[in-house]
Amino acid sequence: MNQEIAYYHNNLSPTEKEICDTLYHIINENLLKAEHKIWHAHPVWFLDGNPIVGYSKQKAGIRLMFWSGADFDEPQLNVLGKKFKDASLFYTNETEINETDLKRWLQKATTIQYDYKNIVKRKGILVKL
Repeated sequence: MNQEIAYYHNNLSPTEKEICDTLYHIINENLLKAEHKIWHAHPVWFLDGNPIVGYSKQKAGIRLMFWSGADFDEPQLNVLGKKFKDASLFYTNETEINETDLKRWLQKATTIQYDYKNIVKRKGILVKL
């Protein structure tokens, strides 16, 4: 784990840290070709510079977000926005993480993507890759 992400995890409560440690390991094991770093103050994984998955601490718990998750057709992922194609869910305990579901979502994240890295060039228009 790189130092920035370790620092992020170490500044969480023990329960939040446990959730993030588990998410980190499952995501890293399943996205071997992805780059990961702190981006907009939380851990995010990228494929070819395009953000695909990340997690962050929020009031409702640890939010796991998939940038193109609205197209995954997964009822557990709650679509939050209409302009963008993100979808997410919240964890309040590590035992809520279903590794089988998470692995399936990560597989979908590698094949179902919108071009977020060029959204500024396209003036907010998302294009499916």
